[in-house]
Amino acid sequence: MLGGLILMARTIHELPLDERPREKLALRGADALSDGELIAILLRTGMRGANAVDVAQQLLARFGSLEALARCSVKELAAIKGIGPAKAVQLAAAFGLGARLARESLSRRPMDEPRLVYELLAPEMRALNRESLRVVLLDTKLHLLRVEEVSLGSMDQSIAHPREIFRPALIHSAYAVIVAHNHPSGDPTPSEADRRLTRRLREAAMLLQISLFDHVIIGAPGPDGR
Repeated sequence: MLGGLILMARTIHELPLDERPREKLALRGADALSDGELIAILLRTGMRGANAVDVAQQLLARFGSLEALARCSVKELAAIKGIGPAKAVQLAAAFGLGARLARESLSRRPMDEPRLVYELLAPEMRALNRESLRVVLLDTKLHLLRVEEVSLGSMDQSIAHPREIFRPALIHSAYAVIVAHNHPSGDPTPSEADRRLTRRLREAAMLLQISLFDHVIIGAPGPDGR
């Protein structure tokens, strides 16, 4: 309340045309919109006292980043005031499409660098709050065949035996594999358990005559973006 008056947030339709997220996107493209405005388009409506942009900005302020927001399950999102089940599903679908788009754009390139593996998997795996171990299956030209999740563990450990890790490669006749798992802490430094697993995988790959190209740990970018 200010000066005896209650200040109410303007609805989207009360904003000037060039400030409305949908109209701005149509005229100027997605790059012209803030993260909050893009989320507002997905939400479509706000709640009493807050329009869709306000709700989106509150979401980002609450979780601190898009990455943290993407970590939320549908159930967690639906429980937030102003979201609900339908909007939660729309947000989860948007984050899922983003991860799939990143994967599709890389599927036609040889996966011969750790950086490419990171670009392929990080959009989804960085958002997980538990360790996930996945195997990237490659053909003779090192093009992506598919990605299989082998195990989903705890906050700091994903347990898998080499036989489970190489089973997808045998089923799909992969020429080579790259093993990857995430560190929910964001620190990609390999643990001693990670090093032991890599040694065991190298030995198993030699016996199975499957090329083990790498074991990539997905962390979070540092201050320099690397």
